[in-house]
Amino acid sequence: MSMDENELKQAVRAVAGERATVRVEGRRIGVVIDASGLDATARDSLEAAVTMAATRPDHEVRVVVTAERARRRLIAVASGKGGVGKSTLSANLAIALARAGRRTGLVDADIYGPSQPRLMAVEGTRPEARDKVLLPVATPYGVPLLSMGQLVEPGRAIAWRGPMTAGALGQLVDADWGVTDTLVVDLPPGTGDVQLTMVQKHRPAGAVIVSTPQDLALIDARRAIDLFQKAGVPIIGLVENMAGYACPHCGEVSDPFGRGGAEAAAHEAGIAFLGRVPLDLAIRVASDAGEPPAARDDDRVFAPIAEQVAAWLFAH
Repeated sequence: MSMDENELKQAVRAVAGERATVRVEGRRIGVVIDASGLDATARDSLEAAVTMAATRPDHEVRVVVTAERARRRLIAVASGKGGVGKSTLSANLAIALARAGRRTGLVDADIYGPSQPRLMAVEGTRPEARDKVLLPVATPYGVPLLSMGQLVEPGRAIAWRGPMTAGALGQLVDADWGVTDTLVVDLPPGTGDVQLTMVQKHRPAGAVIVSTPQDLALIDARRAIDLFQKAGVPIIGLVENMAGYACPHCGEVSDPFGRGGAEAAAHEAGIAFLGRVPLDLAIRVASDAGEPPAARDDDRVFAPIAEQVAAWLFAH
């Protein structure tokens, strides 16, 4: 972060405290103000003060004021098939977005295989409800979470038909997310009822598609891309997971699943390629232990992906 950006954030914080979130993209400055509980006069006064504090020569300033309920945008993380690391990507993307300044929540919509409670180190917790509305569970990483894994007994199979899964998804998404402005939604693999419900009822701002490099996974990833495109949901980009394995003993890099297939598929489909996540034992071990790598200061894998997603949201 540059010194000028630090000074900008300090100037905005001096007049708005924790009510304002600042993001800088090139010559564009975006500020979101949470005006919950303020009357019209106080809101107008705060907006004017923040605009003045954020104004910089040769920069475009955009100030958005929210009240009571923030404008919440959903990011669907999807894959055409299981086993490609979609849930791990979802958890780390949510954490990286939060570390970059977005008020991010995480919905584990993988009804039949919820894994986010373990990934986010809140296994065994249960959400409370207020007036029949669920309250997300706080996690150690500043990302509130709701998952079916918090609502059923561990190890219990969820044998539900389409309408029941759709209802469950609605309860998770329509929970009391407070001032959260971004929801990362970890969808189940495939192109079935849950995905259709998400597209039709909850309308994601965009979708991130996860695939491994091999041909079979890419065939299914193209189906997922096709589903969102036909439904009019923009594709933010494609992530290639399990891309390259570095031997911990000799350092030699091999590609057991191939390399570059997802990038080529993204180019072919005319969508952005967001980056590669290596086939790294450390990522798997840390994730299983509820210690997502994106939470570490030395993360160089997930932060660049989150940066591109945040830039896309800022531009759209």
